[in-house]
Amino acid sequence: MVSVFSSVELCAGAGGQALGLEQAGFDHQALVEIDRHCRETLTLNRPEWNVLEGDEADLTAFDGRAFKGIDLLAGGLPCPPFSVAGKQLGHADERNLFPAALRVVDETRPRAIMIENVRGFLDAVFSDYRLALKKQLRKLGYESDWRLFNASDFGVPQLRPRVAIVAIRKDLSDRFSWPVAQGMPPPTVGATLLDLMAARGWGGAAKWAALADDIAPTIVGGSKKHGGPDLGPTRAKKAWASLGVDGKGIADLAPDRDFVGMPRLTVQMVARLQGFPDHWRIGGRKTAAYRQVGNAFPPPVAEAVGRKLAEALSQKSVYQVVA
Repeated sequence: MVSVFSSVELCAGAGGQALGLEQAGFDHQALVEIDRHCRETLTLNRPEWNVLEGDEADLTAFDGRAFKGIDLLAGGLPCPPFSVAGKQLGHADERNLFPAALRVVDETRPRAIMIENVRGFLDAVFSDYRLALKKQLRKLGYESDWRLFNASDFGVPQLRPRVAIVAIRKDLSDRFSWPVAQGMPPPTVGATLLDLMAARGWGGAAKWAALADDIAPTIVGGSKKHGGPDLGPTRAKKAWASLGVDGKGIADLAPDRDFVGMPRLTVQMVARLQGFPDHWRIGGRKTAAYRQVGNAFPPPVAEAVGRKLAEALSQKSVYQVVA
């Protein structure tokens, strides 16, 4: 798709949201990401993207004034402040980057904003926080709303509930509508991964795929404080086991010809379950690569929201940006 709209991506990660928005018609003028492995991934796949380095790679130091007037400011802000897997400290969490993002909103004055976060953002404990955020955005000239989406509603073979926060400049706000589910069930884990499981000649791949006849549980990327890569806590590992997957680790390669037992997923398999295309390369060694993929926003969901944003932004407006 030909890019029509300009954008800046904050906390870009492995590029899940950036890729989806690109497919929806957005041209990224800059991508801000502090993790060097993620920056490597972004550059590997899109060498033409302006992936910022040095101090500008840190959102708290990024100066957005050079990008004033962009169409979209997007980002996947860190989830630990709101995740049920953490302490849910919200505004009191040192990793909360909403204040920095609001500063960049003020500096860039985009026509629209899209921020992705975890389901915990909608918990009752954060109702005051959400109200305060809405008020701050309104003061800056935006009407905001949020929706919880399941990635499985957009063809991703995984439940993965995620919140999309969208804010539209007031003169455009009545033109935006949320995407709706595709209405078709996503493929199962077995159907999605059969060819990858059979890539090294494993004779049990077809039988495994027939038994892995459901979508995946939510993939958990973990954090740098976590030891090695695995598919989550005990409850998640049990869910994976019901699909014939050993969730205690990530494999370097697909099962070989004579493999016996429950296979482990490779990073490439996890990436496909997240909705990444197979050509999307992940930088870094196994643990760093898995964390990038596991923490990503599925590109098909980002594309669905992005297309609705593009529809709203494509309509004419008499609004004039105030310097």
